[in-house]
Amino acid sequence: MKPIKRSKARIMAGTMYYRFRRHLAWRFSGRIYTRTISTSKLPYRISSHQTPLLRRLRDVEMSLQQNKIINLKIALQQLNGVILQPGETLSYWKLIGKPTKRKGYVEGMVLFYGSFKKGIGGGLCQLSNLLYWITLHTPLTVVERHRHSYDVFPDSNRTQPFGSGATCAYNYLDLQIYNATETPYQLTLYLTDEQLVGEWRCTEPPIYQYEVYEREHRMAQEYWGGYTRCNQIYRRVLNTDRECIADELVTENKALMMYEPLLEAGDVKCNSS
Repeated sequence: MKPIKRSKARIMAGTMYYRFRRHLAWRFSGRIYTRTISTSKLPYRISSHQTPLLRRLRDVEMSLQQNKIINLKIALQQLNGVILQPGETLSYWKLIGKPTKRKGYVEGMVLFYGSFKKGIGGGLCQLSNLLYWITLHTPLTVVERHRHSYDVFPDSNRTQPFGSGATCAYNYLDLQIYNATETPYQLTLYLTDEQLVGEWRCTEPPIYQYEVYEREHRMAQEYWGGYTRCNQIYRRVLNTDRECIADELVTENKALMMYEPLLEAGDVKCNSS
C-alpha cells in the first residue's frame, strides 16, 4: 500500500490503454447493456438515499462544488428513468458518456492519487457512490465496482460505513449492475436544493429488506510511516418478518489515509505527499 509515484507519461499511456480495453469490452463482452429510459415511474420504491450537494472541505474551493452540481445535472439526464430489464446490465459510463466541455461539463473536484485537482466533469463520484449504495439495498447484482484507493478526508457527519462507495473515472473505472431477477427495475435520480436523491423502483413490491454494515474496521501505521484504513462491508437480508435469512460479505476495503488518524473532523486537510 506504499504510494507509488508514476510519471505523467506513464499515467497518460495507462489511461489510453485501459480506455481502449473498456471500449472493446462494451462491444464484445456479450452483455446486453440497457439504454431504455422511461419518464413514467414504476409503482414500487425498493430503495432510496440522498446525499448533501455541498460540503465544506478545507483547501477545496466552494466554486468546484457549485460546478459539481452543474455536472450532476447533465449526467442525470442520461441516467434518470433508465429501465433495467431482466438479463440486462447498466454501465455507468456507457450511459453517461465522456464528460466534455462540448456537452456542458465544467471543472469540478477530481480525486487524484491521494490529493485532488480540477477536472472537466469533476464531482460525478458522488453519483456513482449513491448508485452503488442504493443498489446494495436491492436484489440487483453489482458485477463491477472499484473501491477508493485513498481515504482523502476525515469523517464528517458520515452516515454510511467507510468504503461503501464506488469510485469512477471515464471509462475504465466503471460501475456495472446486472438484473438477475425476473422483474424490471427503474433508476430515478433528481436534485433538490440541497440533496442528490436516488431511488430504485420496480414493478413488484419488495420481498426483502437489506441492512448494510461494516466489520473489522481498523486504522494501522505501515512500516514506511503512512497509515492505512481497512474494513469489510457486509449485508443482512431480511424477510417480511424481519428475520435474517442471509448475512453476506459484500467487499473488503483498504485505503491509504491522507491525513493523521487522530485529526479532528473540523481540521479537514488533504496531504498530497
